[in-house]
Amino acid sequence: MATAGLIEGADGKTRCAWHGNLPDYLDYHDREWGRPVTDDIRLFEKICLEGFQSGLSWLTILRKRENFRAAFAGFDFDRIAKFTDKDIERLLGDTGIVRHRGKIVSTINNAKRAQEMVAEKGSLAAWFWSFEPRPEERPKKLDWATLKAMPTSPTSTRISKELKKRGWTFVGPTTVYAFMQAMGMVNDHVEGCYCRGEVEKARGKLKRPK
Repeated sequence: MATAGLIEGADGKTRCAWHGNLPDYLDYHDREWGRPVTDDIRLFEKICLEGFQSGLSWLTILRKRENFRAAFAGFDFDRIAKFTDKDIERLLGDTGIVRHRGKIVSTINNAKRAQEMVAEKGSLAAWFWSFEPRPEERPKKLDWATLKAMPTSPTSTRISKELKKRGWTFVGPTTVYAFMQAMGMVNDHVEGCYCRGEVEKARGKLKRPK
């Protein structure tokens, strides 16, 4: 009998259903989503792309990701912080990315805010991982119904407020929760997905940045 939120792949493995067995989406689900990230450049990339995803599907962003990386200097925030009005116009003319002026300007702004955070805290990773929710703050059982019912969390709301205080933009609670899921701060592979155990193991081995 089929279980809500789960799907069986051609390889016989049961996974979260949201990838729909589309090859590129399935690869992202298996190899990347939820696996813990501590690299500052990748963290910056993830939170920026989640901001670009607002109002769109993640699959759209995923399929444009290499274009985004080329357009935004590999998401090296030290380089992006130097972008000028000329770069904004260049990006608005780039058909390979999402051409939304507000989101483009936000990425440049957030690059400058990221520099400030690194200067203060040592790394983006140390700042973000300091918000990791305690086990008792997480659902006791993570099935599909539970996951659908929490597009945000108390932690994502807290991070969003703190980022906004620091001048970051396009970092609402829903965007931040999607970022938390993607970078492995939480493990939201639903129970029954074969990746859930692998991700939990990786999180268990992770040396949290200080």
